[in-house]
Amino acid sequence: MAKLPIIHARRDVAQSPFLRAEQLDLEFSNGERRTYERLQSQGLGAVIIVPMLDDDTVLLVNEYAAGLGRYELGLPKGRLDQDETVEQGADRELKEEVGYGARKLTILHHLSLAPAYMTHMAHVVLAQDLYPERLQGDEPEELEVVPWKLADLHTLIARDDVTEGRSIAALFMAREYLAGRFQRA
Repeated sequence: MAKLPIIHARRDVAQSPFLRAEQLDLEFSNGERRTYERLQSQGLGAVIIVPMLDDDTVLLVNEYAAGLGRYELGLPKGRLDQDETVEQGADRELKEEVGYGARKLTILHHLSLAPAYMTHMAHVVLAQDLYPERLQGDEPEELEVVPWKLADLHTLIARDDVTEGRSIAALFMAREYLAGRFQRA
């Protein structure tokens, strides 16, 4: 395992309510020095939920993606609120975005978005034993909920409106977990 670089200095470059740009002056084990920039997320992290309606049906949401300027089909997700556990945040987001609560929540793993330049992490949560319950969320419009068979995951990832890497990775994690082939080390 490589020795971690020494951080000689940190400087804020820019800040918004969601992210902070930061510069790091680093020194690597071979003596090389570099300045790296990274986006440091604010808050407690996020959740991405794999809601299983039954043993093979996942519920997806069709949501406007401002970064791409179009609608994307993916998993429900959101930021954790203050004093909220991962399970509580997942259940709340599920109720807000999909209209279901979950009696069983399993944290499968966590995912980074772009680890070379972002600190943001999202917890992947499998939601099972769903029941109807809706909470008012912060979405500007009601999200279309789309049931999809995990057995047809190969056709889902071929769609032009399914490009968000965290959703794709979380779906594969859940499928492998449910098949008994995935265990976190």
